[in-house]
Amino acid sequence: MAKNSDTFRKGSKVLAAIDLRGVPSGTEGVIRMVAGITWTRYRVDFANGVTLGSIDGSHLRGRAA
Repeated sequence: MAKNSDTFRKGSKVLAAIDLRGVPSGTEGVIRMVAGITWTRYRVDFANGVTLGSIDGSHLRGRAA
């Protein structure tokens, strides 16, 4: 099982750690963009067809490939 982390790379496979707008907790996704210097945030394409941006890493968790 992948460990929790708030540092992911583009292409990393993740799970929603909490319910997000239109994305239930546990939904799989892929990091599409990483942005930020003092606050790292992510754009994620989720398996249910929803794409969200400006997601804090604490709202995501890593998953096994």
